[in-house]
Amino acid sequence: MSAAEPGAGGCRTGTPAGGPDDGEAAPAGPRRIEGEGGALAVAALRAHGVDTLFTLSGGHIFSVLHAAAGAGMRIVDVRHEQTAVFAAEGYARLGRRPAVALLTAGPGVTNGISGLATAQANGAPVVVLAGRAALKRRGTGALQEFDHLPLVTPVTKDARTVTRTDAIPGELRTLTATAATPHRGPVFLDIPLDVMHRRAGATLRPPLAAGPPAPDPDEIAKAAELLAAARRPVLVAGGDVWWGGAWEALRRCAESLRVPTFANGQGRGCLPARHELAFSRCRDALKEADVVVVAGTPLDFRLSFGRFGNARVVHAVDHPALRATHVPTAAAPAGDLRRVLDGMAAWSGPRADHEEWTRRLRDRERALRAAERPELEHAGEPIHPARVLGELIARLDHDAVVIADGGDFASYAGRLLDSHLPGHWLDPGPFGCLGNGIGYAIAARLLHPDRQVVLLLGDGAFGFSAGDVDTLVRHRLPVVMVVGNNGVWGLEKHPMRALYGADVAADLRPGSRYDQVVQALGGAGETVTDPRRIAPALRRAFASGVPYLVNVLTDPEVAYRRSAKLG
Repeated sequence: MSAAEPGAGGCRTGTPAGGPDDGEAAPAGPRRIEGEGGALAVAALRAHGVDTLFTLSGGHIFSVLHAAAGAGMRIVDVRHEQTAVFAAEGYARLGRRPAVALLTAGPGVTNGISGLATAQANGAPVVVLAGRAALKRRGTGALQEFDHLPLVTPVTKDARTVTRTDAIPGELRTLTATAATPHRGPVFLDIPLDVMHRRAGATLRPPLAAGPPAPDPDEIAKAAELLAAARRPVLVAGGDVWWGGAWEALRRCAESLRVPTFANGQGRGCLPARHELAFSRCRDALKEADVVVVAGTPLDFRLSFGRFGNARVVHAVDHPALRATHVPTAAAPAGDLRRVLDGMAAWSGPRADHEEWTRRLRDRERALRAAERPELEHAGEPIHPARVLGELIARLDHDAVVIADGGDFASYAGRLLDSHLPGHWLDPGPFGCLGNGIGYAIAARLLHPDRQVVLLLGDGAFGFSAGDVDTLVRHRLPVVMVVGNNGVWGLEKHPMRALYGADVAADLRPGSRYDQVVQALGGAGETVTDPRRIAPALRRAFASGVPYLVNVLTDPEVAYRRSAKLG
């Protein structure tokens, strides 16, 4: 019996003989399909270009899993639903397209909530498709019976329960478009068990358009005039520059108006680190600037809530709803960021000379980079966390994908590592949820099988998702993991000491052998206590071809110097 026959859980379509098969693009017009609810869901997702499901199996989603396997979709099964959602988020963020996490009912959904909240904070178009207890058993105490919608609604753009089998494709069509339309974000659909297992016919329609709105030309001109006329301008590029495919427009804007440019979050690499107008160390320039243009990121705690000294602020966003309202803005173009940045680049009016300002910042940037060398080359023991990154920098390829999951150690990585290409850096984002790293690494390895994928973990962060090393091993996804193991919750221990003179609940077990955990799960690794042994360990990790963890015991007394304001 073929996978397309009803008895195999497949979905019959109206595609004529010799037409495109299930692995090719959907036809331009509507077509009739028939099958179980799970098969209708799979057909709808594939019509939107979804090629991978991140999941943890459960009885409420058997129909979808069976149909997906029959249709040849890639199924990545994990050890915790949080990892499934993080992997889908990473796949969406790196691939700039919707991605799907398939969760079973009840605890399957509740386990995924932190991932959903993170996707919301990062504007990631994650579609969470979930099972649900049968409609006919509502209120009777069915297994894992739970009303998911009140829980997921606050962390999604839209959340629904479908009650008719033939409505499944239409609901997924609408929700996928909602997820992908700026400003993007996660969506949720659950399918009750009896709805899932009924057979029905339905019409599969082409995907809905999901592009950004057109920006107001007058707002673009106002922003360009402010930036061009400024004496000390600064441009900040956030993650939506990457999402909007606007990195070349960013370069044209920076070069045309000669503006020093900084990156925030996933905006890293949108202007390569070695570009003459790319800066990262001298961020105090934002306090000295007279005009700051922030493109594609909120004015949140990472950017001092938009309070940059006496600077006039321009906030360029991909949707009007994202315009900052807690600080006054001098201009706020909203819409397609490519058009916004290219419109600013095309400014032909008067402009000030920014070269002296840029030269001053370049001199400061060089001096600050030189001041990092003692930490990057620190020879003492216990190992300074910056020394770990200094050794890594020397061994990273230009196109390496780097993921940061943690507190202090991840913060060092964010400060010291440079990004040379767009879409090659992932961190937790403003929600600050730890445990995302292995999910993001799964996504990165699937999308970039020929590149270095490096996951930088705090020892605390590793504990959130250590079991999913098993997922890396089972799916043959080699990732180099580097743990900065200082045996404490550094992000809490040092600030608490500073505030109260003592710390509470901020210690982990010193010297834990996380490498042995990875070995027990089928990977490889080693512990490093001597700074001279970091480089050989990294060489072995990159050459291993398996999930490999380098467990570096770092100095717990080294505190990362923080500048972000939490309140």
